[in-house]
Amino acid sequence: MHVSIIGSGYVGTTIAACLADLGHEVVNVEIDEGIVETINAGEAPIHESGLEERIAEHGGSSLRATTDYADVRETDVTFLCLPTPQAEDGSLELAPMRAGAESLGRALAEKDDDHLVVVKSTVLPGTTEEVVGPLLEAESGTQVGDGIELAMNPEFLRMGTAVQDFLEPDKVVVGTTSEGAAATLRELYDPILSREETDLVETDVREAELIKYANNAFLASKVSLVNELGNVAKAYGADAYEVLEAVGLDDRISSQFMRSGLGWGGSCFPKDVDALRAGAREQGYDPELLDAVVAVNDAQPRRLVDLLENYVSLEGARIAVLGLSFKPGTDDIRKSRALDVLDYLLERGARPVAYDPVAVENVREKHPGLEVEYADSAAAALEGADGAVVATDWPEFDDLAFDGMAQRIVVDGRRVDIDRDALEVYEGLTW
Repeated sequence: MHVSIIGSGYVGTTIAACLADLGHEVVNVEIDEGIVETINAGEAPIHESGLEERIAEHGGSSLRATTDYADVRETDVTFLCLPTPQAEDGSLELAPMRAGAESLGRALAEKDDDHLVVVKSTVLPGTTEEVVGPLLEAESGTQVGDGIELAMNPEFLRMGTAVQDFLEPDKVVVGTTSEGAAATLRELYDPILSREETDLVETDVREAELIKYANNAFLASKVSLVNELGNVAKAYGADAYEVLEAVGLDDRISSQFMRSGLGWGGSCFPKDVDALRAGAREQGYDPELLDAVVAVNDAQPRRLVDLLENYVSLEGARIAVLGLSFKPGTDDIRKSRALDVLDYLLERGARPVAYDPVAVENVREKHPGLEVEYADSAAAALEGADGAVVATDWPEFDDLAFDGMAQRIVVDGRRVDIDRDALEVYEGLTW
């Protein structure tokens, strides 16, 4: 099948490479000429496990990038993978989506054959049919249902495992306005849907839009509840991990997302939960539980620094911060809890020295005013440190040696597998 994808961000690039890997002909439309050149040269514009080799194999052939929207006319289906940045009140900023839909509509005005437009970006219920659809109609001169078909196909990609998540998902959600649109997407995803482990969920468009938010809100709530239970366990002097391991054996609960610690960050959970809260209030409903979920999550970094201050006078202290990305396996630092930890350390007069295997350059670029020293290795960050915190559970932090520290005091926000007996003080954030 011939597929076009509007946007070469994290989602668009991953999906483009994976669809090419499944045997489809894919063209990626992107306004950034640098990204276009990178993809056509067979190089990945983002750090993601399994992505580099797929773009190297398909880039410039079955996967190509362009800045020209006219190329969508040679395809059967277009995915809108555009950013929906967060406004100050937590609501979604739809300007990129509107601009993309308008440009796509103008390109489709010169196409005679039917075309399927699929919204892949995470948007609140009503956006696909009430925002994207009318813009396509106005610019193309073609009505949805009579030349243009519309669908919503949310993504459930986790950074660090996005390629595997796309190719081996537990579910594919398809929200459509017609059987023809559903049939096209079933054909597109046939190699994936043939897996016994993958469920196909077919629904209307609004339900598909809300499923993504409900999915992430549930997981975010689970993490905050686990962290709250971890905080209670610590108050009692109990090991939260032993408690939660037993709780996870209940098949109604499961053992996933049962690691208490610094909490969630990244681009999806914070933005999606805030957007759902803002959207609920627009509909006249006060989402008190989701408000509490965010409050618990936001308190965890300060709790970690408070715990460290029980053992180290932070004014002027050299503190090693291990990990900057919001999770291992990615260089994404959006809403990273590690950045909050750095802010609180600086607020209390500490001298942080930070290390991350892949995310240091992102922090330098996006937070140039952050008065932090960056180390080339974990050992270098720990050298002469008065204390250390673990903010991201990179595997390389397991079995670290702490001999070079001035004081072997570590507060672990992620429960990595370190030699606790080699430390003067080892404290877990919630255990």
